[in-house]
Amino acid sequence: MVRVNLLLVALAVACALGVITAQHRARKLFVALEAAQAEAKRLDEEFTQLQLEQGTWATHQRVEAVAERSLAMRIPDPAATRLVTSPAPAEARP
Repeated sequence: MVRVNLLLVALAVACALGVITAQHRARKLFVALEAAQAEAKRLDEEFTQLQLEQGTWATHQRVEAVAERSLAMRIPDPAATRLVTSPAPAEARP
């Protein structure tokens, strides 16, 4: 009878250690999940900020100002502009 009691106590201790280990692992995984979700939120906010910044840098006025200042480009004078059209394609001959 004593052996059975000792075996049952050892089994109960082993089960208790298993439960404690499983709970600890679950808590560590939950903390890791929370950290990953916070990082995902931070990256999403950074992506939104970068999209806004890209939209600001790519505006027509900004591109035109940089072209004038850095590349010395200018809009051509309408009087000096010529329109060239291509001739109509000839009909296909059989």
